[in-house]
Order: sequence, then structure tokens, then C-alpha cells
Amino acid sequence: MEFGTMLETMGSGMLKTIGIFFLTLIGSLPLGVGIMLLRTSKNKVVKSITKAFIAVIRGTPLMLQLLVWYFGPYYLFDWSIRGWRFPGLIIGFVVNYACYFAEIYRGGIESMSVGQYEAAEVLGYTKSQTFFRIILPQVFKRILPSITNEVITLVKDTSLAYTLAYAEVFSIAKQISASQTSFMPFLIAGVFYFIANYAVAFGMERIEKALKYYN
Repeated sequence: MEFGTMLETMGSGMLKTIGIFFLTLIGSLPLGVGIMLLRTSKNKVVKSITKAFIAVIRGTPLMLQLLVWYFGPYYLFDWSIRGWRFPGLIIGFVVNYACYFAEIYRGGIESMSVGQYEAAEVLGYTKSQTFFRIILPQVFKRILPSITNEVITLVKDTSLAYTLAYAEVFSIAKQISASQTSFMPFLIAGVFYFIANYAVAFGMERIEKALKYYN
């Protein structure tokens, strides 16, 4: 197989990988906020259950979680999983990363001094105004490096979609490499992941500079 043909064949896998990446971010970033609120709830039962759930998600491999989300409905409820491959894949990624983002959010918010809340109250700010106008902008700048690390990890973790036989770029690279006895597909996949991670790192660095993070 010629290089051009190989690259064209892997192109569809690259688009699917990009799709997994963006859908995971779109779902996990806001879901992480919800999980964080439950994790910091004043209700001890809700807080304990959420804490245990996060511990399970963070303490087990993402590959195993993807298998559970895909095969779980069939084994537990005898439901048909026809057409469930992609939804199960995205749910697995979203839930996993949402738990990591939730802990990052929580760490950022808890790092803020109580004095800032008290000062805002003295100045007549409501709780919502204090959070959105004073606390949140500072938290965002503090957690941005950690968010960047997770997003870069997500780019690489998309390769785990092969666990459910989903034809993203890594799965296609394996198939072509096996059929053509060539190492070139893996090199192409490696370059793709490197460029994607470089783009993410570059974009996040620009955001940090725009926020004058180090000043």
C-alpha cells in the first residue's frame, strides 16, 4: 500500500479520534462541575456516595470502564447493545474525565482564602456575584495547567477506543500494519497524536498568557 493511500485510509480514523476528543470535552467539563458540587455537598450521604464513585472511577482502568459501559446493559438488564458501541464509548470517556475534572475544580475552589469571601460580603456582593465575579476567574487561572494536562492525556487516551473495536486512528493503524506487515501506520498515528497534543498545548499556553497567569 502506497503512503498516500495509507494516509487516506487512516484519515477517517483521525476524524473519529477528533470526534471522541471534542465530544468528551464538551460532556466532561460541565459534568465535572455537577460532580464537584455533589462532592462538596453539605449532605453527608450525597457527599459520601459521590466521593466513593469518584474513587472507583479514578481507581480503575479506563479500558475496564469502557467495557462495563458497553457490555453492562446486556449482562445486567439483557438489553440489546446493537448500535450502543459509540454512545457507550462516549459515556465511558465523559464520566471518567468528568470525575478528574471535578477533583481539579474542587482543589481550585478550596485553595481560595476565606478572606476573599468575607471581603466580598463586606462590599455587599451576593454569594453568586462573589463566586462568578471574584472566585471563579481566579480559580480558572489556577486550575488551567492541571486542565491542560488532562486534556493532553485525553488526546492519547482516545486510542483506548480500540477496546470496543471502534475504528479510530490507532485501530486502523493496527489493522493496516498487520495486513501490510509495515511499521509505517504506527509512525503516521504517532505523528498525528503528537501534532494534536502540540496544538492543545499551544492553545492552552496562549490562553494562559492572555490571562497573564504568571503575573
